[in-house]
Amino acid sequence: MSKDKKFSYQVQEEEGTWKADIIRKVSARKTTVSKTQSGFASEQEATAWADAELQTFMKQLGERNKRRDKKRD
Repeated sequence: MSKDKKFSYQVQEEEGTWKADIIRKVSARKTTVSKTQSGFASEQEATAWADAELQTFMKQLGERNKRRDKKRD
């Protein structure tokens, strides 16, 4: 599991395959799934996808926030 404050990922087994979720912390008690993918053959594949996808997700979020900040000025 990733150790970011707002975003993390979770890997779990479902019916012989593995599933990875990108999770966003909404509040202290509530979380929501931002992105998911299933059908991985192993836990390592699911973890690798989740880690790479989380990095891409955070990069895109940062770029979007910068664009929106420019519009506000």
